[in-house]
Amino acid sequence: MIAWLGTGLLGANFVRALRKRGEEVRLWNRTHAKAQALAEEVGAQAFADPAEAVRGATRIHITVSADDAVDDVLERARPGVAAGAFIIDHTTTSPPLTRERVKRWDERGAKFLHAPVMMGPPNALNGTGTMMVSGEKLRFDAVADKLKLMTGNLVYVGAEPDRAAAFKLMGNMTVMSLTIGIMEALRLGRGLGLSQDEAATMFDWLQLDGQAQFRLKRIMEADFDHPYWELHMARKDIRLMMEGSNGLLAMPGVAAAMDRWIAAGHAHRDWLIISKDGP
Repeated sequence: MIAWLGTGLLGANFVRALRKRGEEVRLWNRTHAKAQALAEEVGAQAFADPAEAVRGATRIHITVSADDAVDDVLERARPGVAAGAFIIDHTTTSPPLTRERVKRWDERGAKFLHAPVMMGPPNALNGTGTMMVSGEKLRFDAVADKLKLMTGNLVYVGAEPDRAAAFKLMGNMTVMSLTIGIMEALRLGRGLGLSQDEAATMFDWLQLDGQAQFRLKRIMEADFDHPYWELHMARKDIRLMMEGSNGLLAMPGVAAAMDRWIAAGHAHRDWLIISKDGP
């Protein structure tokens, strides 16, 4: 039997998918009415007390808001957690706090895995997207087949309990940075007299395929002495962008980093030198 703690948008769709596969699921949510409504929809049981929700469960899944919410619900659930039960936390959490949490629950006899996801509610319902898992390999192997049913791409990232938390934050930063880049480009277009619809047409013909891997390769090679784009020239372009827009969000910070590197004598090196720590 599975217990699911946290039935927000993501958790609710995971539960719907589990019930479609015939899994027995018990539910808890901080707002009990939300868990009760979902239980009535999918034919599950909802409990106001998390300890009762997890009693007898072999797998306890968690999708809540943050570290403090994970710790709070687990402490409340503790009287019902069976020895040897798997606790699988999908919440985006702090790596150091995740490490402490796994140690604490290992000492209590549970088998904790951190399994954050790169997916939205539709992915949870359809079993697509990516789930990253870290923790002891034997316990991962014991539940991997079940987890594979929940996601399109299951990635084991290592035995260290906080590694999945680190990769999750990296993934979120990458997605946010890409989205902010699109926002910045559209904002600049509006500042230069283009309508948003006109500005958006750039993404139809700008050849972005492979750009991420190309840039990653260049950063990893760290060959800044054979520039594709000299730092001082890239800085000039950012000046033009900032002059042409009505307040960019991210570019001022990039400009400040470039200025530090230029002042340190790196103006004619590749602009990707700002990826290094320093100067």
